[in-house]
Amino acid sequence: MAVYKPKVISLTKRQGQTFGFFLRVEKGEEGHLIRSLEMGGPAELAGLKDGDRILRVNGTFVDVLSHSKVVDLVKDSGASVTFHVMDAASYNKAKAERVDLSDPYPRPVSNGVAGQTPKPKLCYLVKSSSGYGFSLRSVRGEQGLFMTQVTPGGVAEKAGVDVDDRLLEVNGENIEGSTHDGVVEKIKAADGSVVFLLVDKETDRHYQNKRIKIGAGLATIKHLPHKPRIAEMTKGPDGYGYLLREEPNKTGMSMSHFIKDIDSGSPAERAGLRDMDRLVAVDGQEVDCCSHQQVVDKIRQSGNKCCLLVADEDTDKLYKMGGVSLMSVWEELKASIAPPSYTEAVHFPPVARPATSVEEREEELKPKLCKMEKNFAGYGFHLNGIQGVCGQYIKEVVKGGAADRAGLEDEDVVVEVNGVNVENSTHDDTVALIRSSGSSLELLVATKSVYDQLKAKGVAITPLLLRQTSSAQVHTSAALEEAREEEERPEEAARPESPPEPARERSASVSSASSAGSVDERL
Repeated sequence: MAVYKPKVISLTKRQGQTFGFFLRVEKGEEGHLIRSLEMGGPAELAGLKDGDRILRVNGTFVDVLSHSKVVDLVKDSGASVTFHVMDAASYNKAKAERVDLSDPYPRPVSNGVAGQTPKPKLCYLVKSSSGYGFSLRSVRGEQGLFMTQVTPGGVAEKAGVDVDDRLLEVNGENIEGSTHDGVVEKIKAADGSVVFLLVDKETDRHYQNKRIKIGAGLATIKHLPHKPRIAEMTKGPDGYGYLLREEPNKTGMSMSHFIKDIDSGSPAERAGLRDMDRLVAVDGQEVDCCSHQQVVDKIRQSGNKCCLLVADEDTDKLYKMGGVSLMSVWEELKASIAPPSYTEAVHFPPVARPATSVEEREEELKPKLCKMEKNFAGYGFHLNGIQGVCGQYIKEVVKGGAADRAGLEDEDVVVEVNGVNVENSTHDDTVALIRSSGSSLELLVATKSVYDQLKAKGVAITPLLLRQTSSAQVHTSAALEEAREEEERPEEAARPESPPEPARERSASVSSASSAGSVDERL
């Protein structure tokens, strides 16, 4: 019988934005279906496909729940939600084979990456004046040495060591057959720093049941202070912007490939490459045994995009001390570079912003002129307003779309459309102007704060306010997204890419509709 693994996808939406799909139950179809994906929306960008079935919402198995309960779970999750989903073909095949889809799967590491089985861990300890902050004990009837008396806030605890962890390796050397005294001597001889391979009881039991010998190649590196890095680059007009040199490594015993002379502002610099990084792999292929020309050929064969695994000198030393192959952590690193979840993002420290002087604040009281071109996907924003009431504002700007690149932001107030003032125009009139603009659109907008301040001062908002501004403040975009005109009433029209939906009443963040044999919910 085939093994069925759902995809794990995390979505995050901004204030006023939806997740960009409809959740439906349909006559003749089993499960909770993803439908009507919004092009450029969070769901589509994260990899959800039309017809995917949602199996879990934030870890809760939902395949047997009612539609309304699943909708409530999604709504209650706030601005971030994690789905376990399965494509339609796999789902239907699993159902036909009577597979129990409620069997728990490993937790995801990040967007779209299936979780891993329990892992041992590598911990790096540097001795302080008070020692390492742990003791070793043996247990009668149990093989091995175990961590005990882990000092709160001490070196060991900060390095990731937990009470009852079993010690397997010291600086890359297996000690499972060593005596207590022998292991203590190895640690003392380590000259003040050690790399431990440790395993907790649950993980230990997992590998013992599978009769798998635990080694450093199976371990997570999340506790280590230094990690190799993945640099994903897209070639610019002047290439990637670095030199590759073959030089003797620190041991002098062999040659290695090093990154040198990184150009300022180049793809290499933006990807985080540093001078004298050692190149470990190109597109997942190790290059330690390759000649300089062979490495260059591999990079050229990558075309316009290249993925490099690199390590600085400190990382190299640490992993050699622990007997860890840098290639063995490739998959963990690939998972770690996925975008953070909403929960992770809200705990990031806020970005420090320099203080703004009074003069600078005065200069900022200016509108924005945003120019964009339409392509098959349109402009990439919603126009919000209230039917019969003047005043329009921008909502749901698609990240990376034409409107986004042109400088439009959520809550921007629309002042002019192609040079025509629309402050006193109705929503219908403004929509008509945008639709009649053809394949290009020019909007004069202002943030709500700027708009209110200028109006309070009695200043007319026109392009004349931009005459003394820099060209950088006139935003243009060559990319295209459709202006998905929208108001707080039934939607204007359905997207051509999506099946037509029945008329639906729209609230701030959710629309719903029902039809014969189906129920759907916009999320």
